[in-house]
Amino acid sequence: MAGILIIAHAPLATALRDCIAHIYGGVPARIGCIDVQADSDPVQVMAFAHAELARLKEENGAIVLTDMYGATPANIAGQLAKVADVRVLAGANLPMLVRAVCYRTLPLDKLVDKALSGGAKGVHEVAAGTPPPPSEVGCGACAPIPPEPCPRTRPT
Repeated sequence: MAGILIIAHAPLATALRDCIAHIYGGVPARIGCIDVQADSDPVQVMAFAHAELARLKEENGAIVLTDMYGATPANIAGQLAKVADVRVLAGANLPMLVRAVCYRTLPLDKLVDKALSGGAKGVHEVAAGTPPPPSEVGCGACAPIPPEPCPRTRPT
C-alpha cells in the first residue's frame, strides 16, 4: 500500500487530510501532511518532508501530492521525486486524493494514473440542473481503508 504525503500551502494539506478523514470515518493509514506556512524555512520543511516520507513509504512506494506547480510547497515536493519509488503530483484536489487512497494498493504507475484521472475528472462547472457526476469521478466501489491514528505533521 503506497504511502501518501500531502505538501501544500497552509492550511490546505491539513484540510485535505481532514476531508479524507471525514469521508473514511478516520484518517486512513500511511497518510501524512505538511502545511507550509508563509514564514516556513524551506530547508527545515525539506528535512521534515524527507523524514515524513521515510515514515510513510511502503513496499510499492509513495506519492506526494502538492497544490500548485512552481510554488514553494511544490518545489519542496519536487525534491522528493529523487527518492526511489516516489512520484510527485501537482494540482492536488480532493477527488485526486480520494482516488489515491482508493487505489494505493496498485503498482505506483497505475496509482499515479488513477490519481491524476480522478483529479482531472473532478473539475467541472456546476450550473443549475447539472446532473450528478458519474461514479468513476470518485473511486466507485472502493471501500474505506480501516483508519489508523495519524498525528498532525506540521513542522514548527
